[in-house]
Amino acid sequence: MARWARTMIRFRWAVLTVWIVAFLAAGAASAGLSDLLTNRFALPGSESEKAADILKKDFGQKPEGSFSLVVKGPAGSSPSNLPKVRAAARRAAAQLPTGKVADTRAVSSEVVTATIVSQLQTADAKLHTDAMRKAAGPIAGAETYLTGQAAIEHDLDPVQNHDLLVGELFIAIPIAMLILIYVFGSLAFLLPFMLAAAAIPVTLGLVWIFAHFMDLSTYLQNMVMLIGLGIAIDYTLLMVYRYREEHLAGRSREEAVERTMETAGRAVVFSGTAVAIGLALMLFMPVPFMRGFGVAGLLIPLVSVLAAVTLLPVLMYWLEDRLDRVRFIPKRLAERRADPVNGFWPRLARWIMRRPIVVATATIAVLVVAAAPILSMDLTPGSNTGVPQSIEAVRGLNVLAAAVGDGAIAPTDIVIDTGRAGGAADPRMRPPIERLMSQLRGDAEVSDVVAGQSADSTGRYLHIQAIGKHDYGMPESQSFVRRLRDVIVPASSFPPGVEVLAGGGPAGGVDFLDMTYGAFPWLILAVLLLTYVLLVRAFRSLLLPLKAIIMNLLSIGAAYGLLVLAFKVGWGEPFGLQQFDQIEGWIPVFLFTMLFGLSMDYEVFLVSRMREEWDERKDNVLAVTAGLAKTGRLVTAAGIIMFAAFMGFVAGSLVGLQQFGFGLAAAIIIDVTIIRALLVPSVMKLFGRWNWWLPDWAARVARVKPSPLAVRGTPQPALRPTGR
Repeated sequence: MARWARTMIRFRWAVLTVWIVAFLAAGAASAGLSDLLTNRFALPGSESEKAADILKKDFGQKPEGSFSLVVKGPAGSSPSNLPKVRAAARRAAAQLPTGKVADTRAVSSEVVTATIVSQLQTADAKLHTDAMRKAAGPIAGAETYLTGQAAIEHDLDPVQNHDLLVGELFIAIPIAMLILIYVFGSLAFLLPFMLAAAAIPVTLGLVWIFAHFMDLSTYLQNMVMLIGLGIAIDYTLLMVYRYREEHLAGRSREEAVERTMETAGRAVVFSGTAVAIGLALMLFMPVPFMRGFGVAGLLIPLVSVLAAVTLLPVLMYWLEDRLDRVRFIPKRLAERRADPVNGFWPRLARWIMRRPIVVATATIAVLVVAAAPILSMDLTPGSNTGVPQSIEAVRGLNVLAAAVGDGAIAPTDIVIDTGRAGGAADPRMRPPIERLMSQLRGDAEVSDVVAGQSADSTGRYLHIQAIGKHDYGMPESQSFVRRLRDVIVPASSFPPGVEVLAGGGPAGGVDFLDMTYGAFPWLILAVLLLTYVLLVRAFRSLLLPLKAIIMNLLSIGAAYGLLVLAFKVGWGEPFGLQQFDQIEGWIPVFLFTMLFGLSMDYEVFLVSRMREEWDERKDNVLAVTAGLAKTGRLVTAAGIIMFAAFMGFVAGSLVGLQQFGFGLAAAIIIDVTIIRALLVPSVMKLFGRWNWWLPDWAARVARVKPSPLAVRGTPQPALRPTGR
């Protein structure tokens, strides 16, 4: 790494030029990225996806791209409004490519609804919402709403964008800047933003390339910016402070950069790889939109590491000393705050070293208690009840739900495949269909059964809709889908060769959870194994990687438990969180992958410095104390900045983003306080010299220098208070 640093400094103009060119090229490419991103949601190979394919191909409709025109008039007005609604629906359908009116009917004496179907995905259909509303126009004496999943997404987009903007501009960025100014104490606080300004646009440019070949979510840009800013701050803090330490020790600028790259630079490489492992394994999830996040999760840490080991050495060599002359905090005060003997962190380390059993036992107990509520976690594939109720599409949904049931907007689509053209007219099909319809009407969850466009043009398929009483993501809807597949359909006794498929919102939600959590345990196992192997190389130890993994799992488990307490139990309501009985199904997966990588970030920073101290002193207590004293402040500052960034999500009005932001924020604050500041040093004190053991056979496998369990050498004098 020292030779690499010398090369970067020698060719600093070329390095800077390459990054400027990459920035400009990526910026030009990523300007068109938004047009390539989508929220298409597919479940390849699932039963609901097969049903959706048949509805699209043979019935000319895509359930996700459908709309409902809902009209509510005075009591008894439905018969007179029926033709008006039909005409308005036809005008609206004319504004929707491939759109057509599938059904118009009175669902109560006051409410008439028309279903407009299309072959479009939600992301494409929602773009026509405004034109459809304008074409439908008002109906005299009645309230008119255009709703449906596409319309709901259309109305939510500006709400979500506003929430994210407010969270970033008024919470995340101001807090990040204040903490960085406090930590750096000078104009050098700009260095993390310079690194982020290089890594984020280049990553988005690479994402732009991938977006031409696979479906990527519109939320990817937020993820890249959030993680990119966070790890840019982490890497810059670690490397700039090491540079300052080496420079103050009397080394020249070039020598200080070389030593920084040998130590902190090496930690950054391992840290970035750990983050990439955690996020990139989403590439192997069976749900395409998760694989898209895996692409971004792989790219942003790798590009950030590349920037940290190429651009950052040049910026430190060129700018750090100059920027450090513009002080916001007097240098004397900053040095006293970072005192390696009398500062807060060395005092805390010595306190922990005197009572490691008490600290370790107490912190583990707190984490286990916090994680306990995970046993009552209920998952939902999504819900329309967790969004602002004031937008037009949701108000229309509520009108329809009051008349028919909460499941009206996303019914269960039952597709019967007879296996041959004209099979739907086979007399043998009538008894099982009657049995199916009878069971559906008698089910406690079904509020209505609609035949609609009952057969396709070939007569091979039949289509029936079961409208539920509950929203598509609620437990009652999920139970109905499982009952339909496991009990109702088999009891209907269809002839051999006939296949009955359950699709639509409720069935798609069940398939999403089944596919996601069927693969999730394997993803966890892969992350744990790969991370262990990586950390054996990073720490040159067999025990420390295992300790790091167990503590990360404790941290994530505690975050899951607090998520249940905050939303399901309602402890978060006084702080502006919405009470909601379920956790959205994508959140635990995303939390695990993001948190495992980011938490390992802090672990690598902390333990790598302890490893350096052990190699020099061969005294475990001094190594742990010095490592915590020299990196504790940086890890905590970086964690608080990430905490503030994630709390930006919590300030929004969408319950899913609130849950996501709260889970991330809770885990990060637990990690940099309870885990890194208390549990790690106390456990490492108890493990003693076994922390650093790497036998010859393991070292050969890992291709690193062995670390024998040697007899304790002659330590250097302990760090003691100076009396100042």
